[in-house]
Amino acid sequence: MTVSVLEFVGQWLHTEAIDRDNYGRVMREWMGRTAAPDNPVARLETGELTVAGFERLLAAELITTGGDPVVEQGLLKRMFGSATPDPAMVGLVRKARAAGLHTALLSNSWGEGYPADLLVELFDTVVISGRIGMRKPDEAIYRHTVDQIGLPAERSVFFDDMPVNVEAAKAVGMHAFRHTDAESTRAALSSLGVNL
Repeated sequence: MTVSVLEFVGQWLHTEAIDRDNYGRVMREWMGRTAAPDNPVARLETGELTVAGFERLLAAELITTGGDPVVEQGLLKRMFGSATPDPAMVGLVRKARAAGLHTALLSNSWGEGYPADLLVELFDTVVISGRIGMRKPDEAIYRHTVDQIGLPAERSVFFDDMPVNVEAAKAVGMHAFRHTDAESTRAALSSLGVNL
């Protein structure tokens, strides 16, 4: 639902002169396929680790291009500072809801920086990982979401930019597609007979 993660994180890395190679190594260790199940990202996304605790751990791992430490306080707010809603996706979700479709947001949470007014406007159901102690790609969170929606998984459609999350949604029976942009998402819906 936001502009590209690579775009807004890249802007933050540039603005704060954070060493990109170092950042990439940390993210691979914490988010890669071989990441420990209790890594800091998983603990943050399930609400086991506070934002302040995560910021402390992440800042301790990062350095600037000049070799200086990174300020921990407010780190996530700065990182996500330019993470704005994608206007094309907002428009598509509005059309879906206006057409009578039940819309839902399932998000792995890196804090509570969600625009509440926009969530209320766009979604009938909102599932935030840190609020419920589960995260994608754990199958339980998809089952929880379809239970909240009130439809069987087979009648639900899921979009995500992470292939591992798409595969997990398929494993519970949802129609699932990788999101790259609003037009490809619209085309995927059309392939299911939903024309917006």
